[in-house]
Amino acid sequence: MTGDTGLARRKILMTYYTAMSARFGPCRWWPAETPFEVALGAVLTQNTSWANAEKALDRLRARKALTPAALLRLPRRDLEEALRPSGYYRLKAARLANLLALFASFPAWDPEDASLACAGPLPTEDLRALLLAVTGIGPETADAVLLYAFSRPSFVVDAYTRRIFHRHGHVPEKASYALLRDFFMDVLPHDVPLFNEYHALIVRTGHAFCKKGAPLCGPCPLGNFRERAA
Repeated sequence: MTGDTGLARRKILMTYYTAMSARFGPCRWWPAETPFEVALGAVLTQNTSWANAEKALDRLRARKALTPAALLRLPRRDLEEALRPSGYYRLKAARLANLLALFASFPAWDPEDASLACAGPLPTEDLRALLLAVTGIGPETADAVLLYAFSRPSFVVDAYTRRIFHRHGHVPEKASYALLRDFFMDVLPHDVPLFNEYHALIVRTGHAFCKKGAPLCGPCPLGNFRERAA
């Protein structure tokens, strides 16, 4: 990618960002009280809505199990029951156990610390590789943990990202996760608040307007850009 191409893409992406931000304003995403809660939510929202993941988190909160130590003390059957609203609750209980095992392997691990400060010394790419090596943690979940729990500049892409930017002619329909992520990472400033807000705006735009079967392009803040791309 030449410098001119990169600058042009950055201009397009920031124009989209401005248009979505003007419609929705600050999203203040991700809704959680601690980085550990964010990490749990990133797993629980797999293959379900955030509303269902939040119900599971509320059930863990009621059991006072939102610190690593408390979650480790929770019997597996109780954990699975708490996670039931998020679906695939047995599988997700296992995935949370795998993620906890990774955190426990860090030299500065403190099971009472929900800030997950134990990951502080690790470079972002090393931490990402470790997350991706955890059974049940794919790229989207790993990047969500990096961005929202660890405040690392790792752009999160999802189905809405693919749908919006494919419909606008910027990425192939079957683009890999890595290609979609690089579409943003290669040209945008590696700024945590920007990545955080950009992903949240994509989710809100996709959910409200860029629907799978019948997109609502007219009222969409990005509707005019699709017409130009076409």
